[in-house]
Amino acid sequence: MKKLILLIIVINLFSTSCRSLGSTTYIKGNDAFILGNNKHGAFSVRLKNASKNNLELWRTPIDGGQHSPVTVKPNETVKLNVEKNTALKIENKTNEQATVELLVKGNIGLSMGYKNQ
Repeated sequence: MKKLILLIIVINLFSTSCRSLGSTTYIKGNDAFILGNNKHGAFSVRLKNASKNNLELWRTPIDGGQHSPVTVKPNETVKLNVEKNTALKIENKTNEQATVELLVKGNIGLSMGYKNQ
């Protein structure tokens, strides 16, 4: 019985730590996509800019402010670790629609939404 309980705990921990979310996301011109603007644990993001223009990434704590800007060039892929209770803001400062391919790992109970610039 103890071995069965231990096996269930190990499987549960493994499945929890391997959670991921993949998405292709479209961001209108002069708009931003906000990932994780809610209370949550840390997460990581692999982001590919599948657009013709640069994108700006910001870490934005849910208590306010923004820091650690990253510029992602067309067809460039970056990997970011995002802290607990911090959102990732993906800004499209052009007039054209942007496309990003996202792979999110870690805490995936994240809010997602758009914000006009």
